[in-house]
Amino acid sequence: MKDEELIKQALAARKNAYCPYSNFPVGAALLCADGSVYTGVNVENASYGLTMCAERVAMFKAISEGKRDFVKLAVVCDADRCSPCGACRQVIYEHAPEIEILLGNSDGKFERTTIKELLPNAFESRDLK
Repeated sequence: MKDEELIKQALAARKNAYCPYSNFPVGAALLCADGSVYTGVNVENASYGLTMCAERVAMFKAISEGKRDFVKLAVVCDADRCSPCGACRQVIYEHAPEIEILLGNSDGKFERTTIKELLPNAFESRDLK
């Protein structure tokens, strides 16, 4: 799948964001190795700590459907670029340490990076031993 198509899917998903507090809709589209795509949006809560980011929604949906091999993740918002928060970076690294990430905006422009660039020296399972 072309990067532009994954960005378009994230932009389409973004329309479903539930963000009455921040008014900052975010969309994500996660490409699996088998070609399937799982989308996610931010879902806010009046108790802010219970809010779920678009990236984690997409990844958790895919994992709940048995997917484990992730290739690329597109994240879009209305800012110049949309970058995952720290919690999302850790979750992404846990499940896809080699994933490519597209950071996009509402105009469809994006930049490429990797989770290892976004989260160097990530906390890993080996750190628990």
